[in-house]
Amino acid sequence: MKLDWKNPHLTSESIGLIYGFIGVVGFSLTLPATRAAVLDLDPLFVGLGRGLVAGILAAFTLWFTHQPIPSKQQLRSLSVVGLGVVLGFPVLSAWAMQQVPAAHGAVVLGLLPLATAIAGVVRAGDRPDVTFWIASIVGSTTVVVFGIISGAGHLQPADLALFGSVIAAAFAYAEGGRLAKVLGGWQVISWALVIIAPFEVLPTIFLVIKEGLIASPTAWLGFAYVSIVSQFIGFFAWYHGMAIGGVARVGQIQLLQPFLTLLASAILLGETLEPIALVTACLVVASVAVGKKASIKRAEDL
Repeated sequence: MKLDWKNPHLTSESIGLIYGFIGVVGFSLTLPATRAAVLDLDPLFVGLGRGLVAGILAAFTLWFTHQPIPSKQQLRSLSVVGLGVVLGFPVLSAWAMQQVPAAHGAVVLGLLPLATAIAGVVRAGDRPDVTFWIASIVGSTTVVVFGIISGAGHLQPADLALFGSVIAAAFAYAEGGRLAKVLGGWQVISWALVIIAPFEVLPTIFLVIKEGLIASPTAWLGFAYVSIVSQFIGFFAWYHGMAIGGVARVGQIQLLQPFLTLLASAILLGETLEPIALVTACLVVASVAVGKKASIKRAEDL
C-alpha cells in the first residue's frame, strides 16, 4: 500500500500510524489463528515452523530483489529482532494458546504497547513526555482491568509465557523499528527470518517425524496465516510505520489489537465477546488519541 506523501494533511507521524494500524490489523488474527493451529498441531512445531516457512519466503524475496548483505553491526541487531519475533514470541504464544483461549491471550498482550514504549526508550532513544506515559499507562491499565472484570485476569502458567512473549516482542519491535530507518521495514523482518531459519530446521524436522503432519484443514489454515501474514507480510507495514512515526508512538496503536483479536476470536472461534469490551475499546481509542497528540522526542531530534 502506497500512501500520498504530498498530502499536506498527512504528517510523517500520521503516515507512520496508518502503516502501524495496517500491521496491527494483520497481527490481530495471530492468536486466533495460532489457537486454531495448536488444537491439532504441536505448539512447538507451530512456533518454529511458522518462522521456517516465512524464512523461505524471505530468502527468496531478498534474492529476487538483490538486497545487499547487512553490516556486522546490523546483523547483530537483526539477531535481536529474530530472537524476539521469530523465536521468542511465536514459541511462547503458541504454547500459551494450547492452554488458554485466544481472548485471554488478547488481554495479556494488551500490555505490549507500554512494553514497546519502554523498549523504545531503551533501544531507539525515544523520549515521550508525561502526557504520553499517562495515556499509555491508562490505556494499558484499562486493558488489564477489562481482563479482570471479564474473568480472564487470574494468573496461570500460560500467563507467564504470554508475559515472556510481550517482553520478547517489545524489544524486537523497538530494535526493528530503529533498524528499519536504515534497511527498510520489509528488509528487517526478512533478514531476521533468514538469520534464525537455520536453527529451526532440525527441530522442525524432528517434530514432523515424531508427531506427523495430520491435522484438520482449519489447523493448517491457521498455520498458513501465522506463517505468511503474522510472521512475514504484517511486519512490512509494521516496521515501516515505526521507522516513519517512531517506535513509542506507533507502538501505542497496539492498544487496539486486543479488541480486534477479541472480535476475531468471537467470529472465528466462537469465543464469548463481552459487551463491556465495546465500552473498554472506546476508552482505549481515547487513550490512543491523547497519546497521538503528546510530544515525543526521537533520537535524531536529541
